[in-house]
Amino acid sequence: MLESALGMFSSDLAIDLGTANTLVYATGRGLVVDEPSVVATQKGPGTVTGKVLAVGAEAKRMVGRTPGNIVAIRPLKDGVIADFDTTESMLRYFIQQALGKRSVSKPRVVVCIPFGITEVEKRAVQESARSAGAREVLLVSEPLAAAIGAGLPVTEPVGSMVVDIGGGTTEVAVISLGGIATSQSLRVAGDAMDDAIAAYVKRRFNCLIGERTAEDVKLAVGCAAPPPSRLAIRVRGRDLSNGTPREFELTGEDTAEALSDSVAQIIEAVRSTLERTPPELAADIIDQGIVVAGGGSQLRHLDEVLRDATGLPVVVAEDPLRCVVMGAGECLERPDLLKRVAL
Repeated sequence: MLESALGMFSSDLAIDLGTANTLVYATGRGLVVDEPSVVATQKGPGTVTGKVLAVGAEAKRMVGRTPGNIVAIRPLKDGVIADFDTTESMLRYFIQQALGKRSVSKPRVVVCIPFGITEVEKRAVQESARSAGAREVLLVSEPLAAAIGAGLPVTEPVGSMVVDIGGGTTEVAVISLGGIATSQSLRVAGDAMDDAIAAYVKRRFNCLIGERTAEDVKLAVGCAAPPPSRLAIRVRGRDLSNGTPREFELTGEDTAEALSDSVAQIIEAVRSTLERTPPELAADIIDQGIVVAGGGSQLRHLDEVLRDATGLPVVVAEDPLRCVVMGAGECLERPDLLKRVAL
């Protein structure tokens, strides 16, 4: 009784705790936070964990531009917590930002996690969310949340396939009756694509570029296959031969070459998941097709490459960047659905 009374003065939250971005959905209000998963801290002499200076978009602007005593870091790597204390600080900031002055009690929190993470990594997420102010923490797998957010019939006896390409992981899953029938989690996604672009630039142009520049290149001209029309962007980096700044041009063909290995690994993950799918569910996927979600789904021509590789219809979700958090939010709004899909 007290629990329900307190709940009237508080919003429960759904959190897509991503390697690249964190999104928060509040019951009754929808999406309330959409920020980069970056924290800037100041470290003094002899300190292990520094004072938090900025979180989210403000911290991301500092990446690669900080003096020696300030560090801008991403506390999640490959979809899991790499720095517990910093993740806790980041979560606390986002939870407070989501609740504002509305809350008189601790919220119940649903956190989306990669399907393939270990029990130890799951406990780290739960403990981090509790330490950040959650009274109860429920976990939902990211591909399931993405499928719900994309409007797939996840609770029906029908096979649906989702490929969720985030910052740290690519989750491939076949879903039926509110559960995951077959899946594969691949630690090749947006971050690996950025690294591949930076490595290509170093190899071909003998230049170093930062992670933010590599991400900008991916967003501007990134392609999964050579584009039919010319795409190009001017890029600035540091010449390795003489150490001076240098400007050069990167094209869509360059990024297609740079990203060929990452794209090939995603295609192989989709194929191997299909090979392990029960025949009845595989037959459903012929009709339903494959839904691609996550930030990586916006890579140009990726849907066409997947379609050619599998022979199946491929559709990019309507709102790919928010599919996971909106699916988790729907679970919060529908307790019967949450009961079925919570881990």
